[in-house]
Amino acid sequence: MTKKTLVILSALAIMLAAFLWAFDGVVFIPWIMGLGLFDVPTIVFMLHAIGSLFLLFFFFKKKSEIKNLQPSDWGAFWLTALFGGAIGTMAIVAAIIKVHSAHLNISVILLLQKLQPIFAVLLAYIILKERPAKKFYLWVIVALAGSYFLTFGFAKPDLSAQGMLIPALLALLAAFSFGSSTVFSKKAISKISFQLGTALRFMLTTLVMAIIILIIAGLNSAGVDTSYAGFDGFKSINPQLIFLFIIIALTTGATAIFIYYWGLKRVMASKATIFELFFPISAILLEYFIHDQVLTVGQWMGALVMFVAIFFIVNLRTQSLPTSS
Repeated sequence: MTKKTLVILSALAIMLAAFLWAFDGVVFIPWIMGLGLFDVPTIVFMLHAIGSLFLLFFFFKKKSEIKNLQPSDWGAFWLTALFGGAIGTMAIVAAIIKVHSAHLNISVILLLQKLQPIFAVLLAYIILKERPAKKFYLWVIVALAGSYFLTFGFAKPDLSAQGMLIPALLALLAAFSFGSSTVFSKKAISKISFQLGTALRFMLTTLVMAIIILIIAGLNSAGVDTSYAGFDGFKSINPQLIFLFIIIALTTGATAIFIYYWGLKRVMASKATIFELFFPISAILLEYFIHDQVLTVGQWMGALVMFVAIFFIVNLRTQSLPTSS
């Protein structure tokens, strides 16, 4: 296989992973809702628990690498599981549920998720002392301005519970969580294979979600209204949902991550950013063909401005910040 062919296949792999992630948000999460499961912690637990079962093979195959991890590395993995796995996924799933229930455009919150490089760079500056270029702050302002118009368009902002404000804030929380997990796992993942790293992320997230559900159940028993089901959420699980969670694990879950990292190892990060734009494109197209939802002119403008800014932010980061090994 020639180098050119390998680069093309790597680009296609990243684009395929991006499409699968968009498909997950636009199709699979609403499908889960259609089968009667709306409890966010239960959904996130099942997504990671089923994925962990399929990743056990890689865990046992690569477990000898665990000796390379220091206590600080384990701390990074736990933080990755908490933010990138638990909080981030719960936030984006909650946003999708709110948007789908209100018949709004799911692609908006999926696009807002792409703000995560901003948080990754800021946290890398705070935690890893990696100073971004001065132009970074200008592009952040541009990106945030674009995200405003992506959320509300040219119309008067709807600040009601039925509007886009709460889902947008949840999407920003997801972007922060996913961006922070990138920073937390940066040191640890360099010491082990991506197969073991993926397995640890899924397994530790499953444990974190089990603890969260246990806490929610305890609060519910004490008479505190958490708005979540706790252990009762599992009463909604049926054979159809289990089958769907298996499909997700084999497609948009662990499989998509493996496809993405296979491609990422063979192309430059700056080029990967361009290929990842297939994610928002896929989200917009899927929303149109499946849910008949179209962005307004103002939202299109906001999306374009935001992604131009994100593109430059990522390139500033790769050119100006030192990489760690």
